[in-house]
Amino acid sequence: MTYDPTGHLLLTPVDKEAPGRVRRLRQLGLGERPDDAFDAFADRLAEVIGAPYSMVNFIDENQQFFAGLHAPQGVDAESGSGESGAAVGVSRYMARDHGYCPHVVVRRKALVLEDVCDYPRFAGNPVVDEIGIRSYLGAPLIDRTGMVLGTVCVVDTEPHPWGRAGLATIKSLAAELTEEIGRRENVSG
Repeated sequence: MTYDPTGHLLLTPVDKEAPGRVRRLRQLGLGERPDDAFDAFADRLAEVIGAPYSMVNFIDENQQFFAGLHAPQGVDAESGSGESGAAVGVSRYMARDHGYCPHVVVRRKALVLEDVCDYPRFAGNPVVDEIGIRSYLGAPLIDRTGMVLGTVCVVDTEPHPWGRAGLATIKSLAAELTEEIGRRENVSG
C-alpha cells in the first residue's frame, strides 16, 4: 500500500497480480485498444444504472485503459473537451493512482461510494479535485482462471445514491461481461 506522507491515507493499493493480469489480458487480446462491443456495453451500463459516465476498464502495472467508455453527449470521449463544459474530462487512459478501480481489482469485490467525500481514504484521490468525481460504483471482472482482469464502473460528478439495487445491478452486469469475454476466448482459442 502507498500512503500520503502528510496524512497517512491509503492512496493506491499494491497490486501483486498486475504482471499476471497483463499476461492474461495480452492472451485474451484485451486492454490495448478501444472495442466497439465494450463501448456498447458501457452505454448500456450507464443507461441501466442511471449514470452519466461508465467504463469497461482494464488495469496494468502503470495505467488504466477504458476499452469501453460512455460519456454524456457533448463530451469528447477522447480528450474530454466537450461543448457542455462538463467537469469530467474523459480519456481512454488514466494513471493507476487515479480513481477507485485499482481498489476494486485488489479487493476482488465491488465498491460503492455514494459520496467519495464521506470517506477520508477515498476523498483525497486525484480524481476528486482534478476531474470532479463525487460518486463511484464498480465491480471486478473475474475470469474463469480466477484472474481479475479489470472492472466495470460508473461515476458521477454529483453524489449518487446507488443503493443495494445499484450494487446488485453492477455485479450482475460484471458477471455478464465476464461470460462474454469467456465466449470470445472460446471462439478465438
